[in-house]
Amino acid sequence: MAAVVTPHRFRTKRPFWSYCGLGIVMRSSGDYVKQDGRWLRVPVQTTRGLNPYCNRRLKRIFKGAATTVISLMPRSPLALHYQRLVSGDTKPNLAKLTLARNIAATFLAMWKHEEVYDPSRH
Repeated sequence: MAAVVTPHRFRTKRPFWSYCGLGIVMRSSGDYVKQDGRWLRVPVQTTRGLNPYCNRRLKRIFKGAATTVISLMPRSPLALHYQRLVSGDTKPNLAKLTLARNIAATFLAMWKHEEVYDPSRH
């Protein structure tokens, strides 16, 4: 919480994810090719990884929370969601990222509305 200061600086969960290093980057500087003397952008839509410009402490906290849920709480709704994702076509690392994003979004919403965690709402 000390790294974020106030939850109201983030309008939605997506900027918060980017700040925490959980936002996926879809572009890079190498997507251009020189053609007829002009630089044109090549239409490549592959993921480049997670946002490298982030608060590393928050990234470790939320990914660690996801790891804890997966390994120590196999009957929790979040762990069951992870298992559903993995049993489908989602890779385990992306399913873990999804879980970390869920935890971060829940944390941000609870902090914004000054609520206490209620597992029955999940």
